[in-house]
Amino acid sequence: MRQIALLLLLLGIGSSVVHFMNMEMKLLRWIDTWGEGVAWGIRGGLIALGLLLLMAGGKKATK
Repeated sequence: MRQIALLLLLLGIGSSVVHFMNMEMKLLRWIDTWGEGVAWGIRGGLIALGLLLLMAGGKKATK
């Protein structure tokens, strides 16, 4: 679950950063078709969900 959380977090942050450079990730290009506000909501949701999953997963178990 930790890998999924990191993926969501990185996708959200990466999409936010490249949006300011007037580009978009191919994987998330579809979010802009619903408008600017919805696109930012999806980006924020990806970041929030990634952080939530990271916190819920806790630390890695050591053996």
